[in-house]
Amino acid sequence: METLAVVLLGFFTAGYLVLGGADIGTGMLLPFLGRTDPERRLVIASFAPFFLGSEVWLIAAAGLLAGCFPHFEGLLFSGQFTVLVPLLAGWMVRDAGLWLRGRVTGGGRHPASGGGRTWRAVCDGAVVCGSWVVALSWGRLLAALFAGAPGTAATGTAAAVVSLAVTALFAAHGAGFASVRMTGPAYARARRLTGRTRAWQSFALTGALMAVLPFLAGLSLPLAASAADGATLALLVPVLLVVTPFLVAVQGWTWWTFRHRVNRPSYL
Repeated sequence: METLAVVLLGFFTAGYLVLGGADIGTGMLLPFLGRTDPERRLVIASFAPFFLGSEVWLIAAAGLLAGCFPHFEGLLFSGQFTVLVPLLAGWMVRDAGLWLRGRVTGGGRHPASGGGRTWRAVCDGAVVCGSWVVALSWGRLLAALFAGAPGTAATGTAAAVVSLAVTALFAAHGAGFASVRMTGPAYARARRLTGRTRAWQSFALTGALMAVLPFLAGLSLPLAASAADGATLALLVPVLLVVTPFLVAVQGWTWWTFRHRVNRPSYL
């Protein structure tokens, strides 16, 4: 049961980094991909159908961590407090920018007014800043996990290098996603980042690298030794094994339904 719980934790975390990393990376590149307000609206529309479903994977991973590995969860949350707080704050700021972008304050002024443009610019800034904070926080968290020190926040040159490398991977993953989903000028700019490889090849390569990260981190962590008692695992793991195929099926249906390139704006 311990092995199954570890595999499921790695699977859920990898699923979030692959799927959620796509919209986080695209949000990081929003000022580059979208130079005008309509272009930025198209960029956001490219990942709008996916970002909530992608976050379910992170919630599932956090729930499994708390239920099946309570001792490790306590060590991680206490030791990485200064990393997890910015990560959660960036997550909330980014999502607030996405949800509120189509709303305008100031007595219901028309979205095309100056107030509407200012409001959308503020929300776009929240999306960009929040995405960068989330990516950098994940980089620093993974730096500590790679070092086998979940109870201590990563510091030093090696931690900085790992953090920046993971952040760059998020951005590259977002560029690959944008090259698959976008059209027009935003697509051309994404292709400048992905190079001569085919769009799906670039996205698949960065996705594979994102998926490997949690499994590499798990190699140096005492997850099996910190697992919950057998009765708890016997209760939770079978339930997760039943629920996981449905989660995968819903995610697959969503990506298949919205597989076409974005050619018109839409709001959440």
